[in-house]
Amino acid sequence: MPMGHTATQQAGSGGLKATEHRLANGLRVVLSEDHLTPVAALCLWYDVGSRHEVKGRTGLAHLFEHLMFQGSAQVTGNGHFELVQGAGGSLNGTTSFERTNYFETMPAHQLELALWLEADRMGSLLTALDDESLENQRDVVKNERRQRYDNVPYGTAFEKLIAMAYPEGHPYHHTPIGSMADLDAASLEDAREFFRTYYAPNNAVLSIVGDIDPEQTLAWIEKYFGSIPSHEGKRPPRDGTLPEVIGGQLREVVEEEVPARALMAAYRLPHDGTREADAADLALTVLGGGESSRLHNRLVRRDRTAVAAGFGLLRLAGAPSLGWLDVKTSGGVEVPGIEAAVDEELARFAEEGPTPQEMERAQAQIEREWLDRLATVGGRADELCRFAVLFGDPQLALTAVGRVLDITAEEVRAVAAARLRPDNRAVLVYEPVQGAEDADDESSGAAEAADTDAEGEAAQ
Repeated sequence: MPMGHTATQQAGSGGLKATEHRLANGLRVVLSEDHLTPVAALCLWYDVGSRHEVKGRTGLAHLFEHLMFQGSAQVTGNGHFELVQGAGGSLNGTTSFERTNYFETMPAHQLELALWLEADRMGSLLTALDDESLENQRDVVKNERRQRYDNVPYGTAFEKLIAMAYPEGHPYHHTPIGSMADLDAASLEDAREFFRTYYAPNNAVLSIVGDIDPEQTLAWIEKYFGSIPSHEGKRPPRDGTLPEVIGGQLREVVEEEVPARALMAAYRLPHDGTREADAADLALTVLGGGESSRLHNRLVRRDRTAVAAGFGLLRLAGAPSLGWLDVKTSGGVEVPGIEAAVDEELARFAEEGPTPQEMERAQAQIEREWLDRLATVGGRADELCRFAVLFGDPQLALTAVGRVLDITAEEVRAVAAARLRPDNRAVLVYEPVQGAEDADDESSGAAEAADTDAEGEAAQ
């Protein structure tokens, strides 16, 4: 069957453009030409993440991300990495609560190779999936959990706060890494059923950005992906709806071998894709986004009670987003004093809102981050996929900057007053169990903790 064009070219931010197409099997394709450099980025988002998992089988989405690098019908073993890197390209994959993505950036003349590789594993991975590859990658993921979560200072903070902020039974209650017990329990048939359910063309968006010939690129996509059958057995994720505020303060004290006391908190914030989420992003940027922020100036520079203080936004579309506060104390400073100072700053901000200078600086910071992202072929490909999968329209990626710049100071103040309150947070307090050392001058970000990355060794 012929490929149908479902959208026409539209102008986007800064003159960027994208076109959308759809194959007969349901695969959505987004193309964006950029002839500044002779490279092309391929990004493939599958609409599956940890929110689609069920109790007792957590971690399957992330485990399968690793399995996708273990070979397919025509590409055995570590061949995917070898072929891409041998052609001068780079590649990886990541898993989050709401999606799993795979991406390659190639010299433009090697784009066809990347398309063939992605199509081969989408269409034929089950022919190569066996007990040996499952056991191999199960061990890799378990070791990744030890290295990134269980055996590093503050490593389980994100997992603990997520479990507190989203109640038992909620689809976001567990993180993408999964539990050791569930990873051990996953069977080969579990993995095969997971692939059949979610790794279908009608559950994916493919974006190509860079120095491409759109007509030739579409012909290659039809050639390699067009014969892969669709699958209609996908189960929708469970409802992630929650009240706007938690309604009380949840709290846990953790006694571990950490370098310093720490105060971490997660605030329930508006869903991604809304004007309120953009306002919340600006509020957190003013309060804790870098060394010019209010919390850094108060705690690190003025009071000298902390060595790091940051506030970031974990954007989520299918559940309330989270504002992630992370403060590492200095010396023998106690957490209650830090917490009182934080609450004082939040209350003052809720009353007064940002100054014109703070508003300008925060909008400029977020605008720069967005433009940096859209300026790279890989970043733009990823954002086009994100807006297509989560919000149904890839064009929204090209106008995101304008929406942030349209937010008013009053909207920023209002969302802070409504959400950044003591009765709307889960709090984690770290107390060292033995001689504390100076903490590293860093603050872990929620957005980074949310993604579980499969590095090159995952398939090697």
